[in-house]
Amino acid sequence: MLILLDQGTPIAIREALEGHTVRTAREQGWSTLLNGELLRVAEEAGYDVLLTTDTNLRYQQNLQGRKLAIVVLSRSRWRLLRPVMLRIVDAVNSAKPGTYTTVEIPAR
Repeated sequence: MLILLDQGTPIAIREALEGHTVRTAREQGWSTLLNGELLRVAEEAGYDVLLTTDTNLRYQQNLQGRKLAIVVLSRSRWRLLRPVMLRIVDAVNSAKPGTYTTVEIPAR
């Protein structure tokens, strides 16, 4: 799968996503794009999954008809993400086109 890490998503997640091609919005030159535009260009570029920490995305954008799967992490701190990395990887691996999944990250 081709996976895009949005701004705010820790880049260290890349190491856990073995077998996938993972790029960041910054690497693509898309770090200044607003959400709607980012979704559009990511789909046009053939991305399969957007991994983001923007928990408001579903309220800000019309997600119906999207080709891209969106996986949202409820928190962005690496120390909180690391212990649940298998859940994050499972959510990415099971993501299907057009789906929206939230991975709840405990505060401790």
